Amino acid sequence: MNWRVPLSDIDFGAEEEEAVQQVVKSRWLTMGAVTREFEEEFAAYVGARHAIAVTNATAALHLACVAGGLGAGDEAILPSLTFVATANAVRYAGAIPVFADIAGENDLNISPRSIEACITPRTRAILVVHYGGYACDMPAILSLAEEHGLVVIEDAAHAIGSELEGRMLGTWGQIGCYSFFSNKNMTTGEGGMLVTDDDELAERLRLLRSHGMTSLTWDRHKGHAWSYDVVDLGYNYRIDEIRSSLGREQLKKLPRNNRLRREKTALYRQLLAELSPEIVVPFEEHPGVSACHLLPILLPDGTPRESFMENMKAQGIQTSIHYPPIHRFSAYRDLNPPGAANLPQTESAATREVTLPLYPALSEDDIRFVAKAVQTSLAGVARALA
Repeated sequence: MNWRVPLSDIDFGAEEEEAVQQVVKSRWLTMGAVTREFEEEFAAYVGARHAIAVTNATAALHLACVAGGLGAGDEAILPSLTFVATANAVRYAGAIPVFADIAGENDLNISPRSIEACITPRTRAILVVHYGGYACDMPAILSLAEEHGLVVIEDAAHAIGSELEGRMLGTWGQIGCYSFFSNKNMTTGEGGMLVTDDDELAERLRLLRSHGMTSLTWDRHKGHAWSYDVVDLGYNYRIDEIRSSLGREQLKKLPRNNRLRREKTALYRQLLAELSPEIVVPFEEHPGVSACHLLPILLPDGTPRESFMENMKAQGIQTSIHYPPIHRFSAYRDLNPPGAANLPQTESAATREVTLPLYPALSEDDIRFVAKAVQTSLAGVARALA
């Protein structure tokens, strides 16, 4: 469908084309010098000692869980209101995901109080998700983790460039995981990054990324090694030079594009407050500096969401849902996670949330058009219910 206003869009230009062409001309496509440069630049940007590029953010989360010590019978606490990859990564490591509630309708992030209620003797880790690029309460969560001896893994897929108290999200816990999927604030198509300040963790993550091998093809190509040992049960989670070249160019654009996202979010808030005060736009006056990856709204209680989204579609506006809660999926019901009664805030938000278009090139006129469409779509739904 040709949307008048799509949900997201990418910022690719001549710089990305040239970067890819240079890699192709070099005739070295697998992980090598360009990837190392990308890792160094990304580590400098977020303020981490180490950055390890991988094939996607799911791979990053899996490696973080393995390197973080999760194993069979262990439990990891995480939100249900996130993409399923967060929970899948816990299961890949053999551990059990335990779902905590979100803070409330103005804060769709995991609640520290709910985390505390989920801690058992089998808990080994907390996986936080900075929903939409807005910071979780990291001081409270780190305090809980220290008290109970838990590893903190940050799913910062939405939060490239987000800050809290002057510190980049993804660098608060032991390991941070980022996504470069096509709809993210910077993209390589597929791709991800791990960051850590722990030298030993970084070394293990690098080994796990590439089959547990002590040297890489690039090392042997450059004559730095002739053979290798395999010292761990690793995976093939390497990124390639083409995607790393895209990442380097996208990282240069990120500060400006995140600023544009914040400006457009502010305009949305102003217009929606004027035109549709009955809806909730979460994260109002939220602490920190957000990358504003998503523009979520919560419809009034009782509003049929599918009808609202169909009305928006009829006006050429693409919307989405972030997210169907994981504990409701068929593949997770048999795990006996906490039921709906234990996640009342998640249940409420998950049935009302709709995501509106947001991307750096979105024009002011388009934002006004979308905000007006929200108003008319709500009115149309109300008439149909009358």
